[in-house]
Amino acid sequence: MRLNPFAGLEHPRTIWAWGMFDLANQSFTLLINTLLFPLFFRAVVVGDEGRDDLMWSFAVAISFGIVVLTSPIMGAIADSRACKKHFLVTLGAICALLTIALSLVPSAGANPTRALAIAMLMYIPANVAYQLGENFLAAFLPEIAKREQIGRVSGLGWAMGYVGALLLLIIVIASMAVLGLDQIEQWRPYFVLAGLWFIVMALPTVLFLHEKARPDRQPGPANPIREGLTRVAHTLKQAREFSQLGRFLLAFLIYGFGVQVVIFFAAPIMGDFGFEGQDMVVYVAVLTIFAGITAIATSRFQDRLGHQRTIVIFLVVWTLNALALAYLADLKAHATNPTQFPRWPLQLIGVGFGIGLGGIGTASRAMVGAFTPQHRTAEFFGLWGLTYKLAGCLGVLSFGVCKDLLGDIAALLTLASFFVVGFLVLLTVDQGRGVAAAEASEEAHERGVIDA
Repeated sequence: MRLNPFAGLEHPRTIWAWGMFDLANQSFTLLINTLLFPLFFRAVVVGDEGRDDLMWSFAVAISFGIVVLTSPIMGAIADSRACKKHFLVTLGAICALLTIALSLVPSAGANPTRALAIAMLMYIPANVAYQLGENFLAAFLPEIAKREQIGRVSGLGWAMGYVGALLLLIIVIASMAVLGLDQIEQWRPYFVLAGLWFIVMALPTVLFLHEKARPDRQPGPANPIREGLTRVAHTLKQAREFSQLGRFLLAFLIYGFGVQVVIFFAAPIMGDFGFEGQDMVVYVAVLTIFAGITAIATSRFQDRLGHQRTIVIFLVVWTLNALALAYLADLKAHATNPTQFPRWPLQLIGVGFGIGLGGIGTASRAMVGAFTPQHRTAEFFGLWGLTYKLAGCLGVLSFGVCKDLLGDIAALLTLASFFVVGFLVLLTVDQGRGVAAAEASEEAHERGVIDA
């Protein structure tokens, strides 16, 4: 029974089907957002080392900006009309099809402006669909898990995602070795692989994940946009009731700056240190293995330790690794022969970032789930998604601009500061009061006191 990660959970097939979407969408977050497409975008689409990081920052920031504007409204509509699964499946299909279309993006060639425009027209809506879908997937968490098991279930989903990432990396490494696809301009087939993987692996979610929520008994405005805005306004009016959630989302916003930077700039940063081709994929594979192990371990202990304490531990890990990376960048800048710079410290930092990624994601999602009334899951996770996407928009853009204007060392020190400030804000959160507010809201809703 100990070998069965779903033992002791209610509705294990539902939880497995939910987690399969985490496994499915790893093809986009890993191959498109983190590993292959950022390098392809810089080298093949932009082809200008003076502005490659800046253009990638703009593409990411624009997509996150769109998500910031739409996620709370869509979340409120999904709660009111009980259509989380409809949104989740539709957005997943859009993302997968656009991911396949990325294989058609032309090289910069004689018309780099055209290539950049086509790449952005395909990547931006694909990332919007992925990020919004992630919100709706997370919104199922309080619905499929008991509050005392929410950390375990969140960790299982995160771990299944890393299993998917590891399988994808094995496929990529093997194909590079056997087929010789290790040159950046040869990577278009991997974008097709990412889209097809998403479609196939998400089928259990389509078949077996069922929504328990029911539409509101009292109909809202006929216009769905107005309906969403009405519910979001209602949430903001009640912000005092959920002040601990508000404080946590502020901390999450700040340290989320740093997490998003690592996700979107891991490959470019390592590329600056000389990693390329199979070496880059192996580096990310090691990071992924440790992220998966950490996610599994976190799912086991965070419900007992407490979500807040768990996040504190991982923020310390993030800060130390960011500072170490800045120190190594300074050593490289002053090295007499930068090409002979040792790689083992960077590989050790990769392990640290893997540990940080595996723990911070599941613990943060579980913290929001603990603070969320069950009748307002999509709405509150829409706010969570808005916060994380705003972190991506501001964090990635500020890092890219800082890197372009002030250089690598200043940008990496800025990265470390995100985790330090987020840590300090997190210390002001009272987890017990946050959980009590969510439970009180659920009790009032059952008595018909709250019309939400």
